[in-house]
Amino acid sequence: MLMAEVIERAERVMSVRTDPSASAASLTSAMRSVAELRSFLAAADADLAVRLRAVSSFAEPEIADATRDSLSAATKVIERGETLTAVAGLADALEGARVTPGHVDAVTRGAKSLEPSQRDALFGRVEELIDDAATTSVAEFARRVRTAVNEVRTDDGMAKLERQRRATSMSTWTDDEGMWNVRGRFDPVTALTVSAALDRAVETLFAGSVPDSCPSDPIEKQKHLRALAFARLTAGGVEGNTVDPGGQVGPGVSSSGRSQRAEFVAVIDVDAPTVAGAPVVQWPIPIEVPGPVLATLVNDSDVHTVVVRNGVVLHAPGNLNLGRSTRLANRAQRRALRGLYATCAIPDCGTHYDRCKLHHIKWWRNGGHTDLHNLLPVCSKHHHAIHDLGWDVRLGQNRELTLTLPDGSVRNTGPPNRRVA
Repeated sequence: MLMAEVIERAERVMSVRTDPSASAASLTSAMRSVAELRSFLAAADADLAVRLRAVSSFAEPEIADATRDSLSAATKVIERGETLTAVAGLADALEGARVTPGHVDAVTRGAKSLEPSQRDALFGRVEELIDDAATTSVAEFARRVRTAVNEVRTDDGMAKLERQRRATSMSTWTDDEGMWNVRGRFDPVTALTVSAALDRAVETLFAGSVPDSCPSDPIEKQKHLRALAFARLTAGGVEGNTVDPGGQVGPGVSSSGRSQRAEFVAVIDVDAPTVAGAPVVQWPIPIEVPGPVLATLVNDSDVHTVVVRNGVVLHAPGNLNLGRSTRLANRAQRRALRGLYATCAIPDCGTHYDRCKLHHIKWWRNGGHTDLHNLLPVCSKHHHAIHDLGWDVRLGQNRELTLTLPDGSVRNTGPPNRRVA
C-alpha cells in the first residue's frame, strides 16, 4: 500500500467518525478502511520485528517494551514475520490489505506441526492459495490451510497414526475467573484408553448418586461428571470412592494401593515484611483457593517448608546435592527452587515454574553436578537458547543472574524474588 493510499483511508475514517449523520454505507466503508489499515500496519509490525530480531539476541522484551504488550504477543509478531518472510506473496497480500493478520496466523499455526522439509512444501502450497485468501474468511482459509497441511504430510509418506501420535498434546492455564483449564488432543489409540478410563470412572463414582453441584442440563451434567472423574483419575484412582451429598468425591486409592496426597510447599521468606513480628508464609500455588478450603487441603496433604533469604535457600527438606550420581534433579531440589522462583529465571519470561526444566549452570556433559547451586529453572525455549544459540548464564553468590547474549549484550538481575514475579 502506497503512502497516498494509507493517507486516503485514514482521512476517510476520520471524516466518517466526525459525521454524526453518516449513513450505514459510509460507516461500513470506514470500517473496511480500518481493516485495511490494520493489515498494512500488521505487515509493518512483523517486518520491523523480524529485522530487530536479526540485530538483537533477545528481541522479545524489546518488542514488548516498545509496544507495551506482553512477551507472548511479541513472540506472535515475530512468528508472523517469519511466515511472511518465507511466503513472499502472502507478505505482499498483507501489506496491500488483500488479506488480514488472521490469514497469516492460520499459516503459522499450520506450519508449527510440520518438519522443516514439510514446512517448505506447505509454504509453496500457500502461495497458490493467496488469491483464495483474498476472498475468503479467516475461518475458511484456515480450513484450506489444514487441508494443505494434511496433504503435505501424506505426500511425505508419514503414517497417519504416527502423525497423530506426534500431534498428541495437552495444555493447561488459569483463566480470568480463576478456573484451571485443560485442553488436549490425543491420537486414536491413546484416546481409546483415556476415554475408556473416564467412562469407567464416571460409572464407578456416580453409579449410586451424583453430586449436588451437577447442572440440570443433561449434556452439561455429563461434562461436569467427566471433569470430576478426570480430576479423581489424575489424583490417583477411583477405587473405593464415594460421593457425599455435598458433591465431594471421597478418598481414593491408586492402582499401587497407596493413597494419593497433594503436595504443598510453604515458603518463608526471611526478608519479606512480617505481620505482628512473625514471617508471612507464602503458598505458591497456580490457582486461587479460598482460605478455609486451602486449610482443609493442607491438612490432607504433604506440606514441605522452604525457608529463603536474599536468593539463598536456608532450609528445605531432602537431599539437595546429588553430585554426579544422576543428571536429573530430584523432587526436593524442585521444591527448594520453587521457594525462590515463580517463573523461568530468564529476565522478563513469564513461563510458570511448573513448566520449566532445571538447567545445569555448569553443563552436565562438562562435569557439572546436580547440586542446588548449579540448577536454574528455565523454560524449554530459553533452555534451547542456552544450549544451541550461545546464550551464557552465570549465577552470583545470591543467585544474581548474568545473561550474556551472542551479540555481546548483557542482562543482569538481582537475587530471585517470587513476590515481584
